[in-house]
Amino acid sequence: MNISKRGQKIQPSPIRKLKPYADRAQEQGIHVYFLNIGQPDIPTPQPVLEAFRDYDEKVLSYGPAQGFLELREAIADYFNFYNIPLNSENVIITIGGSEAIHFSFSVVADPGQEIIIPEPFYTNYNGYAAFADVKISPLTLSVEDGFRLPSREEIEKRITPKTRAILICSPNNPTGTVYSEKELERVVSLVKKHDLFLIGDEVYKEFVYDGERHKSILEYEEVKDRVIVVDSISKRFSCCGARIGAVITRNDELYQSILKFAQARLCPPSVEQKAALAAYRMGKGYFNEVREEYQKRRDILYEGLKDIPGIVIRKPQGAFYIIVRLPIKDNEHFVLWMLTDFHLNKETVMVSPAKGFYSSPGKGKDEVRIAYVLKEEDLRRAIEVFKEGLKKYLSLF
Repeated sequence: MNISKRGQKIQPSPIRKLKPYADRAQEQGIHVYFLNIGQPDIPTPQPVLEAFRDYDEKVLSYGPAQGFLELREAIADYFNFYNIPLNSENVIITIGGSEAIHFSFSVVADPGQEIIIPEPFYTNYNGYAAFADVKISPLTLSVEDGFRLPSREEIEKRITPKTRAILICSPNNPTGTVYSEKELERVVSLVKKHDLFLIGDEVYKEFVYDGERHKSILEYEEVKDRVIVVDSISKRFSCCGARIGAVITRNDELYQSILKFAQARLCPPSVEQKAALAAYRMGKGYFNEVREEYQKRRDILYEGLKDIPGIVIRKPQGAFYIIVRLPIKDNEHFVLWMLTDFHLNKETVMVSPAKGFYSSPGKGKDEVRIAYVLKEEDLRRAIEVFKEGLKKYLSLF
């Protein structure tokens, strides 16, 4: 028997597929600093944990397909705080931001149609494009200029009769780039001109540094009927395991279609929605300390890496990731070697091979993504170990 072509062509996660090698290293008594995955060590807020502990319903029954009204209202209020007018009927709760991506891809494009995405991009876009049987049309960016968007003309060259949408992730995973208003306006003008949808992955909205602010694509009234925003509590409130996200749109036809997808999977989890509601009720002051912590980590990582001979690095403006180019030929070989053949006083580091964040063949083979998700003491030590490992690797290969 043959499995489906979809099952054959979907890529394994470049973030997770090498984890067994890290497990083996740990079994051998080696401490692994995990800088490969966006799992913060910031404590989950107490109101969230208390919501889990205090849940006392006698039956865990089905909830509404679109999610609890209170949570949808809380998310709308969150955006209203930023002068983005939303109501509960613009929000559908999803099982993590991942399902929000899946729904978004499926609602804007039919099989064989295309979505333009600047690359490198969040690797699971590839997986959800495979699920929806749509094609990603990559717009390749460069580490040399900090992964900035190209000119309007360069973006427009990617648009074909099969193009249905452009996806923008800002603050960006995996690059940490925050697109400027001018960059966003280029994209907005093109989706309007070519009658396209605009998908915004904004799950890192609160993590923008150096006093700058994030601008949501929901703020562009001229395209409000063609905008979908993907959202999530995973990183915003350090709740990765809760799996609560949202799709946000002010286009009622889009909303009703996505709602039918949501009905097909019945409902999002009940207890986690109560916990998410507790998170949103904490107020915006929660983010100040968290943002300062991530900015400090960003600075530690950047200062620690920038003097590596041959590195190409630009300081990220947001999220908690950076992609750097290293003087190596095969990043997966390097990452594996760090886990299987190297340790410094029984310590090593795991990062992500960046080629898995590209869909263009051959791209990113000399780049790695690093997530600055560890506290200062651990991050400083991880940098030391990483630099020693790279130095030894370069002496051998």
